[in-house]
Parts: sequence; structure tokens; C-alpha cells
Amino acid sequence: MSTATKLTTVEVNDKTGIATLTLNRPPINALNVELLHDLYQSIKEIENNKSRGLILTSSNDKVFSAGLDINEMYRPDKDRARLLWTKLQDVWLALYGCALPTAAAINGHAPAGGCLLATSCEYRVILPQCRIGLNEIQLGLVPPIFCMFNFLNVLPRRLAERALVQGRIFTTEQALQIGLVDDVASSKEEALEKCSQFIGTFAQTNPLARSLTKLKFRGADLQRFENERSKELESFLAFVDHPQMQEDLGIYLEGLKKRNRN
Repeated sequence: MSTATKLTTVEVNDKTGIATLTLNRPPINALNVELLHDLYQSIKEIENNKSRGLILTSSNDKVFSAGLDINEMYRPDKDRARLLWTKLQDVWLALYGCALPTAAAINGHAPAGGCLLATSCEYRVILPQCRIGLNEIQLGLVPPIFCMFNFLNVLPRRLAERALVQGRIFTTEQALQIGLVDDVASSKEEALEKCSQFIGTFAQTNPLARSLTKLKFRGADLQRFENERSKELESFLAFVDHPQMQEDLGIYLEGLKKRNRN
């Protein structure tokens, strides 16, 4: 069984009951308002259909997701910028707080928002020669609080702090070594299978008891986020409205255009 929106697809395995949610916004799954909207709707669809688990992956064989679409932040319409960050917050809440077992088959590079999506899941498998990390600070953006929650959930506190303040991007080998990912697969197919096997470990577990236990672990993060949600939104809007940041983004985008022409 499968369903599709414009920018995501959902396929449910009839035998396992596991849903595969695929990001499908070429060329690099940059997170714009529309992709974030579709992603949120797909997560809720999977949860409401009572699938046995959710696997997040990409239709791109080189990039899982490159993170927020820089074009959305350069000279933005203020209402759209507000909507962009609100949609990102909604996606994080839905994925980090999802009642189902969640796994990410990271079949390409996952910087910034791509890493955020992957670390929102309970289990991560990555392919060789990929890079992953939360490098927002390299753009002058203070990592939002949910980035900190994600890293503190998967890394020792000292390592999580250092990675965020340095804006570190890790290779496949480094990510496995520090525990940012759980396993490495040689192909997307193998990554999906490993994710399915992880979700299968809960086959004999009461679904309600499992989801409530997960919520006990993550509930404090979710509540703290709700308390600071408005503040985080205003901080982002101030960031994108700052003249120096707009200048830096313009230089960055111009550099991208030059590389693409060469």
C-alpha cells in the first residue's frame, strides 16, 4: 500500500506493517515550507493508520536532506519565514514525539536539518562516505533548542556540546564511532532492512506501554520545547532579518551558483 503527496511518499509493507516515508524534493531535499508541510502530514498519516513503525529515508542516492532551504531565508517574506520555522517545529514535535518506533535509513549526506530529522528517530543506519552533523553555527545561527535535545538524547553531554558549538560534520566512520548513528549499511536496501529489523524487535512489546515509556524519556524535552516555542520562533526571525546575516547568505548563494556553473 502506498500514498504520495507532491514531496513525500508513504509505502506500507503489507507483511510487516512498517511504513517507509521518503523525502522527494530534488535535488537535495532542502526543507522548504511545502516539504515540511508534506512531511508533517505524512508522519501523522502513518501514526493514525496504526502502522507498526516508521522508517524515514530519501529518494536521492546522494543526499538524505541538506537541511533548511537557504533560499527561504534569503530576503524572505516575513510571514513565510514565520511559517517556515513553525512548520519545522511541527515536524520536530511529530517525529521526536511519535508514538511509533522510528528509524532513519540515511542514504546520503545529512547536514543541519537532515541530521535533525535523523536524530529525531530512535535508530539510525547510514551508508558509507556520507557526512552528518548539526552545523548551524557555521552560518551564524544559534542551534535551536530541539537540536540540543536530539544530540543530548544520542551523545554524551560533553561530546554533544562540543559538536554543536563547533558545528562539526562527521564522516560515516566518525558518526558510528561516537554513537551518532547505530549502524552502517552498504546499500539503501540493506539500510532499510536493518531499520525494519530494529522495529521488529518490538514485535512482542505492548504498543501502548512502549509509546508511553518512550514519552516518559522524551516528555520533559517536549514540554520544555512547548514552553520556549514562541521565543525560539522570534529568535529565528531576528536572525534572518539581520543585515549581516542577509549579506552572508547572499555571498553563500552566489558561491553556490558559481560552483553549479563550473
